[in-house]
Amino acid sequence: MATIEVDFEVFKELTVRRTSESVTENDVIRGLLSLNQTVPVTPAGPQPVEAGRFPWVSKGVSFPSGTEFRATYKGQRHIGKVENGALIVNGERFTSPSAAAVSITGNPVNGWRFWECKLPGANRWKVIANLRKKSA
Repeated sequence: MATIEVDFEVFKELTVRRTSESVTENDVIRGLLSLNQTVPVTPAGPQPVEAGRFPWVSKGVSFPSGTEFRATYKGQRHIGKVENGALIVNGERFTSPSAAAVSITGNPVNGWRFWECKLPGANRWKVIANLRKKSA
């Protein structure tokens, strides 16, 4: 069997997308590539209700699917949402808040201070840097 090397961020993303211990990283990759499973896998435990219900995990902070993001830059409001294990902003998928912020500003920026989020079911916006401090 061939071996591939992935960086920690990719490994973390693969791990988050595993719905149970019986689902391997290979199963996750096959699903992302729309390939048939080599062995039928019946994951145990609760399953996502619908596609795209995976949380987004960044720097140890887990943002549930449906978490809303917002930022104001040069007087313009920018919005994003957690879908299928990533932050989606302007139709583009990001795996870090800073990468999403840089796509807006065009400059290096600390995404943890740039973005606010509103978790599903919450009614208040929070600067995401405050969530990071709590999880550390």
